[in-house]
Amino acid sequence: MSYSVTLVPNGKTFQCEASESILEAALRSGLNLSYHCATGSCGECRARIIEGQVKDYRHFDFVISEAEKITNTILLCSVTPNSDVVIEAHEAASAKDIPLQKISVKVAKLDRLNDNNRVLHLRTPRSKTLRFLAGQYVQVKTSATEPENLYVASCPCNGMIIQLHLQRTENSFGKFAFNQLKVGDAVKLNGPFGEFTLDEESRRPIVMVAQDTGFAPLKSLIEHAIALDLPQSMYLFWLAEQGKDHYQANYCRSWEDALDCFIYRPLHLDKLASDDNDFNTAANYVLDRTPIESEIDLYLSGSSAMIERFEKAFMQKGTPGSRIHIAKPA
Repeated sequence: MSYSVTLVPNGKTFQCEASESILEAALRSGLNLSYHCATGSCGECRARIIEGQVKDYRHFDFVISEAEKITNTILLCSVTPNSDVVIEAHEAASAKDIPLQKISVKVAKLDRLNDNNRVLHLRTPRSKTLRFLAGQYVQVKTSATEPENLYVASCPCNGMIIQLHLQRTENSFGKFAFNQLKVGDAVKLNGPFGEFTLDEESRRPIVMVAQDTGFAPLKSLIEHAIALDLPQSMYLFWLAEQGKDHYQANYCRSWEDALDCFIYRPLHLDKLASDDNDFNTAANYVLDRTPIESEIDLYLSGSSAMIERFEKAFMQKGTPGSRIHIAKPA
């Protein structure tokens, strides 16, 4: 059985099943509520019941003061609704509302997809998950490497498993990740950073263009848009030198199969007679296959050369600069 949960002051509503906490349901629904551990230890997910009834979902160690009990304060991670409820809780409105965090994590899995690409899965401690917005990046380092900035590829709905996409590089972290990093190794995270986030209020069609591992933040944005159940069409164009460099193409095709309004097009730069310094052919290809350019939101993630060419091409066709969102090279 599920109940309706309404947040004040923003008025957003979502459904919560009896088999999940209110916090879990909110994160699954794409809401950016305050939390930290999600296990009842830190108290960061405190909220106040305005109407309705809740019941215990899990034991918690955090001590709610007597004054807070009088005002119907609860921990969202530790209760589930027993009726439709109205709850006063704060939701992050922008990246400025997300605090910087420093977390020691462990390598949970390292997917070796091809010679050039790896997907790194990092697991946080149960007592200290990473809170971030879709589209942000983190700084990563080990005891043997210099810090490197990488965009988070996973959905904010699960701050305990952080997914990062790696491309073979000559920097210290890239070399270490490809040649020495293994399951169980310790990695330090610092972040999140960046304001390449989704315009959740817009209902304009979304056009996304990625180059190589620039796919990572777009994957996070797409999963967040799916969680929010946004109604508009989404278009994903992924540029890479060769077909094998579309290292999660099957994942993209699964979105296209499952969603009514999602279109995925992998682009091979060599077949488009383009190169790293000339994205004209690719830009024209994308422009020919998108809706009216002046009525879309455009998200770009890739090299500086790619971003510059696509930004110019779309602005010449009437896309306002305010609707062009750019993932600055991390």
